Amino acid sequence: MVTGGAVVGIALVALGLVLTPGPNMVYLVSRSVTQGRQAGLVSLLGVAVGFLIYLAAAVAGIATVFVLVPPLYAAVKLAGAAYLLWLAWRSLRPGGRSAFTPAPLPPDRPRRLFTMGLVTNLLNPKIAILYVSLLPQFIDPTRGHVATQSLLLGLTQISIALTVNGLIVLTAGTVSAFLSRRPGWARAQRYVMGSVLAGLAIRIAADRSRAVVATP
Repeated sequence: MVTGGAVVGIALVALGLVLTPGPNMVYLVSRSVTQGRQAGLVSLLGVAVGFLIYLAAAVAGIATVFVLVPPLYAAVKLAGAAYLLWLAWRSLRPGGRSAFTPAPLPPDRPRRLFTMGLVTNLLNPKIAILYVSLLPQFIDPTRGHVATQSLLLGLTQISIALTVNGLIVLTAGTVSAFLSRRPGWARAQRYVMGSVLAGLAIRIAADRSRAVVATP
């Protein structure tokens, strides 16, 4: 039902998004460095639930709203592109910050860690754009149930995102210390991530595809 090309395509998109600095990465790194790996993993559990909520909405046919109101769909894509460009500028500007330069955070209890991870992901424009704009581009209505395709492709994205974010949580302290001792590497990381973000923003802004409706 889902082609190998579609799975590879969404996997590459998911990998590119999870490796670019955004709200999820910044929060998980900051929490892991300031409160430890266990706190980072509890926060990641909240992020995982956020992914599942987005996936459930996609399978339920949330794109129908954007089909009925095309200007809303365009506005969401442009807002997401603008946000990604802002993130790119934060990385590329002189004196920009790396995602592995953690912000100080006070210690929190597990329930709050979970909640903050969930809220951070739900309010993450990158993930919203992924499910509203990018994922439908890999769905072919002629190959069967669109909702099932959305589920399979979404689970592919979630698997990659949680694997990479888990590795980030486990290595955040080491990477942060490494970059703090090597300013050249830190600048290179910022430039690469900023360039990827800018490229993704341009692609989203230039895309003229329409939303796909999940039909039986």
